[in-house]
Amino acid sequence: MSGQVGPTERAARDDTGSTLVLTIFYGFLSLALILLVIAATSLYLERKRLFTLADGAALVGAEAFDLDDVTVTETGVRAELDSVDVAAAVGSYIDAAAAGDFDSLVIERAESPDGRSATVQLSSYWRPPVLGIIAPEGVRVEVTAVARAVIG
Repeated sequence: MSGQVGPTERAARDDTGSTLVLTIFYGFLSLALILLVIAATSLYLERKRLFTLADGAALVGAEAFDLDDVTVTETGVRAELDSVDVAAAVGSYIDAAAAGDFDSLVIERAESPDGRSATVQLSSYWRPPVLGIIAPEGVRVEVTAVARAVIG
């Protein structure tokens, strides 16, 4: 053997084309990561929008009392909330404020468990903006907000 390199050894040492495979792999990985970040950001923003709506609805529910329902106690002035009034006020607020911005928006709970605060639980579906293949029916997002009626 006189130092000549045969075709088999030459092919084994040749790196031509190996960077193309790595480039394709890292390009695919980068694209998948970008799409995942877009989906996560979209979910976060949708949850924040839903929570903002629930927070406003809870505030409206906490203000759903008549002046006849206000009593003076030894600790101060107190408004007594009724769950029926809270649910009616929340339903009106959601109808006016949501205006079809959410997919399958449902008022899960709108009540006053203690007569002093209003609890509102809303849910809707979120669908990923780009990755609809992964979750075509969407993901159910639920939020709960509580507001207390305070006078004085």
